[in-house]
Amino acid sequence: MSYKVILQDQYDLSPLVEAINLRDSLEQVAYQGTVNLVVKPDMPAISPGMAIRISGVPYGKKEYVTLLNPGVVWEAESSNNGIKRMTLTVYDRTIYLDKSEEEYLFPAKQTATQRFKKYAADWNLKIAKLPDTGKDLGRSVYRTQSIYASMFADLRATAKAGGKLYHPRMLSSGLELYELGTNPDVYVLDTVTDTTQSRTLEGAATKVKVLATTASESGKEIPSKVMAMAEKDIDQYGQLQAIIQDDEVSSNAAAKALATSRLRGISETITVNAPDINVIRAGDAVMLGSMKLLVISVSRELGNPGSMSLELGTYDDVKRRFYLE
Repeated sequence: MSYKVILQDQYDLSPLVEAINLRDSLEQVAYQGTVNLVVKPDMPAISPGMAIRISGVPYGKKEYVTLLNPGVVWEAESSNNGIKRMTLTVYDRTIYLDKSEEEYLFPAKQTATQRFKKYAADWNLKIAKLPDTGKDLGRSVYRTQSIYASMFADLRATAKAGGKLYHPRMLSSGLELYELGTNPDVYVLDTVTDTTQSRTLEGAATKVKVLATTASESGKEIPSKVMAMAEKDIDQYGQLQAIIQDDEVSSNAAAKALATSRLRGISETITVNAPDINVIRAGDAVMLGSMKLLVISVSRELGNPGSMSLELGTYDDVKRRFYLE
C-alpha cells in the first residue's frame, strides 16, 4: 500500500492497516478519516487525543505527500471476533474549531481575513495562507456558537457583499483560507466508472424580495419596507418567492445585487465514481467533459488505485447553496 499512517510522529502503523477512508465536504470544516487496523501485541496503545497523520503518493507522482496532517485521533473502537481489530476515526485539527464554542463581538469595517487572524490566535492555530478577502463586513454579534459557525458567517457575508468564495482548510503548515476553484492542477475526470445526474426545482427562487429590518411605528407593527426585488424565469418555472431580510444590507443597490444573486432555477448536482485521485479536496475545480465544476464533497477509499465518489456542482450553484441561502 502506497500510504503511511504515523502515530505520534514515531509509530508507523502502515503494516497494520486494512483500509483507509477519507471524506471532505463543503458542509464540514474538518477532513475526516477512518482507519481500520489489525491489532498486534507490540502495537502502541492508541487513545483519543493522540496526533496522527496520513500520507500517500499522488496520482502520477512518485513521492509521498501528507493528505491529512496535522490530525488527531477522535475515536478508537476495538472489536474481537477471533482477530482483534481497531477502527480509528481521525480529523484534521480544524475539528477543534467545530467542537469549541465562543462569543465574538466584531466591529464594522473588518474583513473576514482580519477576523480569521483573531480566531487562529485564540485557538493557537498556525496560519499558512490567509488571502485578503477584500470586503468590509458589518458589525457582527456571535453569541455562544461554534468557532466554525462564526467563521462561516463571515465567509457568507463576504460572498453576499460580492466577494469570492472561501473555505477553511488545515495544511501541514497551518490554517489556510482557500479560495474555491483555484487549485493549480485541475484534474480531468476521464476514467469515470459511473455518473448520476440530479436536477431539481427544490430550493429554486424565481422571485426574490429583500426587506429592510422590521420596524414599528408608534407601537404599531407595520409592513416591512421592500428595498429591492428581482425576478426571472417565472413563466418557465412558476412563481417561487424567497424573502431575504439582512441587517447588513444598507443600500438599495446592494439589496438589488443580493436579490439578483439569489435567483435560482433548476439546481443540478452530478455524482461520479472514479479511480481515486487522492489530492482532490472539497472546493477544488475538476473537468468533467467540457464542464468545469466544483467538488462539493469527496469520499474516497485509499488503495491502488483506490476509488472516490465526487459530488459536483457549478460555481453558481455552490454559491447559492452554501453562501447565499
